Amino acid sequence: MRFRWLPWAAALLGLLSFLLVRGSLTDDGYITLAYAKNLALHGEWALVPGTTANSATSPLDVLLLGLLTLITRISGAAHPVLALGALTVLSSAAIGWAWQRLARSFGLATWVGLLGVVIVVVNPFLLSATGLEVLLVPAILLWLTVFAVEGRPVLFGVFAALTVLTRLDLVVFVLIITFSTRAIRQHFWRAFGTAVLVAAPWFLFGWFALGSFIPDTLVIKQDQEGLFGAWGYFSGPVMYFLYQPVTVIFTFAAAVAGTAVLLAWTGLRFARRWDDFPALAPVVGLGLGGVVYYIVYSTLGVGPYHWYYVTPTATIASFAVLMTGIWLAESGRRPGLRKAAPLTALGLAWVTALGMVSIDLAQGVPWPSPVIFGNWASSTDYARVGRELGQRLNGASVAGPGEIGTLAYYCDCQILDVFSDRSQVASIVRKRIAEDGAVSRLGLRINYHWFDRNQPPRQVDYRLLYGKGPASGPDSWTVYSAAKGIGHFTLVPAR
Repeated sequence: MRFRWLPWAAALLGLLSFLLVRGSLTDDGYITLAYAKNLALHGEWALVPGTTANSATSPLDVLLLGLLTLITRISGAAHPVLALGALTVLSSAAIGWAWQRLARSFGLATWVGLLGVVIVVVNPFLLSATGLEVLLVPAILLWLTVFAVEGRPVLFGVFAALTVLTRLDLVVFVLIITFSTRAIRQHFWRAFGTAVLVAAPWFLFGWFALGSFIPDTLVIKQDQEGLFGAWGYFSGPVMYFLYQPVTVIFTFAAAVAGTAVLLAWTGLRFARRWDDFPALAPVVGLGLGGVVYYIVYSTLGVGPYHWYYVTPTATIASFAVLMTGIWLAESGRRPGLRKAAPLTALGLAWVTALGMVSIDLAQGVPWPSPVIFGNWASSTDYARVGRELGQRLNGASVAGPGEIGTLAYYCDCQILDVFSDRSQVASIVRKRIAEDGAVSRLGLRINYHWFDRNQPPRQVDYRLLYGKGPASGPDSWTVYSAAKGIGHFTLVPAR
């Protein structure tokens, strides 16, 4: 009874967070919304109408948003942003429900489950990337952990499939939790077979119909080496700390503490101090997965995009809260364990969560721009430019300026860059196959076996260029960004 309100409280928190950020969605969030819009309206897997693409990193996120957008058409028009709000509420409720199940399994105090919800949903890095799959990821991973804890291999297999459909790189968590949990290992083939049955249809469709079962974003992001100067994924938190130290401290504090908890548990485990504690392997797998995920991303050569840090910070923070809550629950049943340490740790976690709430509210209500932000224009200015650009082009094609999501969503035109035009992806793949090592070349050849790597570049009629300062002259729009200041976009003939 005492936990039944937790999913509802989480849903309410998700709704409030969405209302806070809905007018300031990041440009990459609009890439996902554009995919969902085209899927709901035209049945196309495309960023721009009529042009098949494969740059949606999270197929499950697009499919869910597309379905919810299709439902909104009952009003006569599609409303992808409304669908995003619904998915935000549902994902938050799913996190609350997962914590309800975990709290019951381990006998946790109610407020521990609430803390687990809050410390994820109010994360400023997460809220700054609303529109992407950042909230769906912790929801799916928590449920994966739930079914591992409960020893339910078939449902674990279903959520293992949903995990890799959310992001293929989350296979790190699937593998670690699978092989660290005895109940899943003992029924490995049931879990594995279920996962294959659920996930295979999409990956086969992607390989044959889209020409790649791994989304193009992997090679696209790896090709952007140098975009952040000397900063990479590993050093990215330092880069963000230099201009937003308070935000970084509160966002990463729980993850750093969780890493310390993981190391402490490892020491206790080897000292055989926790042998008779509850089965903690799935919980430890969740935290260890976050650490390994960070290490893997640090070696892949991708840039320090702020949404890439949501997965490790959210999962390791959840692990820290869960482990400390278990410690507190066990201390109430074991005379040799004292409550002071876990109570202090959980109190500090609440301070961290409330600190993140303060950062979120200090940005303004509602947000004029995300806390972590680097786009050339606000979402409202991009929307204005996109609508007017679509009318101006009248069916002609335009090369994008480098940021495409919001423009593509509102323009409904042939705006082309590497995320929407696969002839540009073909050029990157050819280059990688020519220059990479033998293992990488083999992987690329297999992944892009059914993809036309020799397709010629598409014809471009115009180019949209970005510059600093206010606009001057025809076909030019002044925009403002909290990160870049006043700038402008100018439409010029391609030749």
